[in-house]
Amino acid sequence: MALCPFCKPPSGPVKIARVQILLGCFLLFLIIYFLNAYKISGTFKSLEKEKLRIVKDVTGIKAAEPQTPLVTPWGAPLVWGDIHKSSWRRDKLMEKGIHIGLLVLVVGTYAQFVHRFLTSAETYFLPDQIVTYYILTDNPRSLDPAIELGPERQIQVIPVAEVPGWDRLYHRRMALVADVIRNKVRSEIEYIFCADVDQVFVGPVGEEILGDLVATLHPELFEMPRSSFPYEATEESSAFVEENEGDYYYTSELCGGSVSEVYKLAQTCSLLILQDSANKVTARGLEESYLNRYLIDHRPTRVLSPEYSWWDSALAAHVPHQRLISIGRQCEAYDMQKREQHKC
Repeated sequence: MALCPFCKPPSGPVKIARVQILLGCFLLFLIIYFLNAYKISGTFKSLEKEKLRIVKDVTGIKAAEPQTPLVTPWGAPLVWGDIHKSSWRRDKLMEKGIHIGLLVLVVGTYAQFVHRFLTSAETYFLPDQIVTYYILTDNPRSLDPAIELGPERQIQVIPVAEVPGWDRLYHRRMALVADVIRNKVRSEIEYIFCADVDQVFVGPVGEEILGDLVATLHPELFEMPRSSFPYEATEESSAFVEENEGDYYYTSELCGGSVSEVYKLAQTCSLLILQDSANKVTARGLEESYLNRYLIDHRPTRVLSPEYSWWDSALAAHVPHQRLISIGRQCEAYDMQKREQHKC
């Protein structure tokens, strides 16, 4: 006889029912466990996908950021043609109907470049604005045959005396520019740009270049150390630059701005050149030396990247796009064989 009849172990149908309940609970536990594991796994996968998406977005943003400086040490814009700010400026000014002058000196053998220069300018130079080409020349026939111009674009020929030789030309160009602005174009246009005629436009040059005083970075000296800049080192010269002066070295291939500011630049540089000429001093960079001296004392309000003055050489900076190429400086970079090949 059992000591505790009420504690008798179950048998028969009761025992079977208890086993079934235990098995059912165990199976339910397994189902809940695997469902939770699947849910957690899905959550991790979603998080991983989100993480990858964020990484891709950040990578895309970093790739889109320009790896070039966009502002000068004094806060002026450093202009690259395809950045957002340039696009925004073009859109803002495109409908304004701004009258701009493009001035070139065409004397002596430089007449051979004028047709190519003007034809390319018609395609790429501020095509949506009113443009007057001021051609200072000792040979008006160099413009024959006439170049077909777009609407609201015209050529004005301004006769000048022949200036043989580059050494004599550099003595007179700034003075000629100042005279033309003072006596003729001051009341006709809002902005004026001075360019060497032995260049060709190969890409769009739009409203992003417009500013009060605009200078262009020298492509062979862009991002080079200050010690490599060929500033004038002769203390007797009016173009002399101290060792602690200067942020950039600018090319004389293209500069401009508002009519009043360009007049000040041309007038000041012409006086400095005359002063050195009277003292029998010649700056190493000729006209470019005086331009750089002026731009140290009067910092530009807009600085154009080397896209706007470029030529192929071992020293030339890499640029995203080429917009204005100097044929003359390109020829200087060639060896004798290439010069003959390209008829430099």
